[in-house]
Amino acid sequence: MYLTIIFLFISSIIFPLLFFLGKHLSNFRYPNLPPGKIGFPLIGETLSFLSAGRQGHPEKFVTDRVRHFSSGIFKTHLFGSPFAVVTGASGNKFLFTNENKLVISWWPDSVNKIFPSSTQTSSKEEAIKTRMLLMPSMKPEALRRYVGVMDEIAQKHFETEWANQDQLIVFPLTKKFTFSIACRLFLSMDDLERVRKLEEPFTTVMTGVFSIPIDLPGTRFNRAIKASRLLSKEVSTIIRQRKEELKAGKVSVEQDILSHMLMNIGETKDEDLADKIIALLIGGHDTTSIVCTFVVNYLAEFPHIYQRVLEEQKEILNNKDVNEKLTWEDIEKMRYSWNVACEVMRIVPPLAGTFREAIDHFSFKGFYIPKGWKLYWSATATHKNPEYFPEPEKFEPSRFEGSGPKPYTYVPFGGGSRICPGREYARLEILIFMHNLVKRFKWEKVFPKENKLVADPAPIPAKGLPIRIFPQLS
Repeated sequence: MYLTIIFLFISSIIFPLLFFLGKHLSNFRYPNLPPGKIGFPLIGETLSFLSAGRQGHPEKFVTDRVRHFSSGIFKTHLFGSPFAVVTGASGNKFLFTNENKLVISWWPDSVNKIFPSSTQTSSKEEAIKTRMLLMPSMKPEALRRYVGVMDEIAQKHFETEWANQDQLIVFPLTKKFTFSIACRLFLSMDDLERVRKLEEPFTTVMTGVFSIPIDLPGTRFNRAIKASRLLSKEVSTIIRQRKEELKAGKVSVEQDILSHMLMNIGETKDEDLADKIIALLIGGHDTTSIVCTFVVNYLAEFPHIYQRVLEEQKEILNNKDVNEKLTWEDIEKMRYSWNVACEVMRIVPPLAGTFREAIDHFSFKGFYIPKGWKLYWSATATHKNPEYFPEPEKFEPSRFEGSGPKPYTYVPFGGGSRICPGREYARLEILIFMHNLVKRFKWEKVFPKENKLVADPAPIPAKGLPIRIFPQLS
């Protein structure tokens, strides 16, 4: 009897393990697959992939394997799926030019669980819908009207959060700045207390998107699901109120991005639209806050670059009246400042890379990629390739003068039909931040030699970038 119980107990463990192992291996039994490792059943190499980011070198997961296998493409197993990782300009070009032909956008299942409306169709279809709704609001002609608003928010931010401080930590403040702008432009929300109340759950959702999807109390994933529900409830309330205001003619379509979306989306549930808005707010502030933080970092490290940025911004100020807000024409004059921001995004892309899914069988560089496999491309690994950028660790804004980098070598916003629709919005936000920062302050890093960053999932300075700050006297 005891032997039977022991046998049943062992069988209940071994047989599921054998099943998962068989399923794991079956994904890799196709002929002529790329070289690579498949890791452990279920988790594959997910822990190594995430660990590389948390150690501050997200590109190492890719570059180490490219070097080991002597190939620009390798196989692996991430987030429960078989993957092919493509690298370099040729890999980027292949994926970007074959969007919706051989590959489509893909996100881990955790995204569908955190944003429940995605399960009604798929996160891929949701992304296409959201993209189509957003694009008209992100065109330069639409963004022009927001320049003055963004400048006003920036002035208030630096007055309340930076002025009269001897020392501060940059990253939490850049998140406040970009989140305030996103809330104002997307939702017409300018109550600072209400904005700050929402900021923490947004951060919780962002960190949970790329966590291991274990829905147990206390896990990142579980906290992200709870935070998403809270946000959905809050944003749904705003949506219902805005619908009534539009119906009554109390607000115009031009008031904000939400109003524009409501007038063009057709029939949809408030909760579904709320998930779209939440995703846009995350994308609209998280990535640009990272760029702004590292702009502060590199301007502190290179005083001669800071001085050139300051001179460019002073020239713009000299042609304006006192208290006159920035205009679109002023933004267009900030060429050197934008080169600096581009070099920041080359060294520290706010997104290390993104995912695709093969919708048909195809070959790349002589290797077979089965239908249903997932693909990953790495902006970080491309940007730090000395073949494209000599001395890749050197901070050199002049790389972006003239015609700039070769096609598909500089990809902080992706490329092809899937290029980020918010790239012009990001440019405005970053340049307005730089303008208001340098015209008011000088600064130095508290830890001058501390350059460690943590990618969890997005790259941030390990200590948040503490600085000593001084008023700009001239």
